[in-house]
Amino acid sequence: MRETVHQAGRATALLMKGAGLALVSYLFIALLLFTAVATVLVVGAAVLPETVLLLRRMAGFKRREVGAWSGKPVPEAYVPLTGELSERVRAATRDPSTYRDLRWLFAHFGYGLILAYVSLIVWSVGVFVDGVWCGLLKRPAVVLPLLSRLADVDAMWSTALLTPSPEARRSADLAERVEELTVTRAGAVAAHGAELRRIERDLHDGAQARLVALSMRVGLAKRAYDKDPDAARKLLDDAQNQAEEALTELRHVVRGIHPPILTDRGLVGAVRALAASSGLDVAVDADGVEGTGVEGEDLPRAPAAVEAAAYFVIAEALTNAAKHSGSQRARVELIRTAGRLRIVVRDEGRGGAETPAAASGGGMGGSGLLGMRRRVAALDGTMEVNSPAGGPTVIEVELPCAW
Repeated sequence: MRETVHQAGRATALLMKGAGLALVSYLFIALLLFTAVATVLVVGAAVLPETVLLLRRMAGFKRREVGAWSGKPVPEAYVPLTGELSERVRAATRDPSTYRDLRWLFAHFGYGLILAYVSLIVWSVGVFVDGVWCGLLKRPAVVLPLLSRLADVDAMWSTALLTPSPEARRSADLAERVEELTVTRAGAVAAHGAELRRIERDLHDGAQARLVALSMRVGLAKRAYDKDPDAARKLLDDAQNQAEEALTELRHVVRGIHPPILTDRGLVGAVRALAASSGLDVAVDADGVEGTGVEGEDLPRAPAAVEAAAYFVIAEALTNAAKHSGSQRARVELIRTAGRLRIVVRDEGRGGAETPAAASGGGMGGSGLLGMRRRVAALDGTMEVNSPAGGPTVIEVELPCAW
């Protein structure tokens, strides 16, 4: 009996909340009429997106209530209302879920109140009838369980009305994908701009300055050649040194654009070279990524853009580990899967790599973790960082790859 009363109480709470929501719906219908008139008159177009957002919150509240009662979450799929006012109005009016929510709103105004009234009638006679039935006939309660049936009906109808259609899901997925690509494109443009500024700075401060000094020394040597051959020879020796230093600077800039070692050795060889020069004891596991497979077939290399992104991510991760982790050991795994290249970099250091300072800190090309995320996102990849205080730090990256 106690369990029956408890369940009846839960069902009544759901139905009463539904009744309250139905009364709110009555007020919301008046708001809808005001919004419609204001939108037609143009002067109130800004009200429309806010009204739709309020409708979504009401529908979301009902979804949560129904999910808590039935144990099955009710999905939702909405087109984001972002951008300029005209874009928000267009998205609100073209989203199929807006009209589905409106249909639920008007229907729930009716059945929400009706079910609540019926539940009050059940409660008014339930205690007496159940008391007589259980006391005289010694049988389980038969009236209060009806409340659970009413709650089931409310949940069933609400689920049917609020579950988004396939068209709504496609629209929401497409809008979410467009928004994601917009953010990704912005990040890629920012990363590209930062890379161009780095290259310009390196050329201006390094190679260009040395080439200017080289030109001056060659000019001085030409002037001194007839009068003082020894001084001219010394100037030419200095010019040769300047030329070698300028070549070194240019090689450094080229490595920043696309490391030649990737072309010469491939990704695996380049990563092993990185590991050897990182200053850490780095274990590299890259079996089955390049070369010959387990069945003797030739394994093709990843596209150049994927190799470059993977190389810089690993280089940045190892640089950060050497500078900040306090660990002497690290591990790099390259894993080949169907259509993906998976990269795992792990160090046994102190952790804390996801703090705000670390996330936006500098590194290779002034990137840090933010730059790594942008470089990965530009290729539609994913990156996860797990770095609790005390370590270890694990960076996992997946890049789409047409092998």
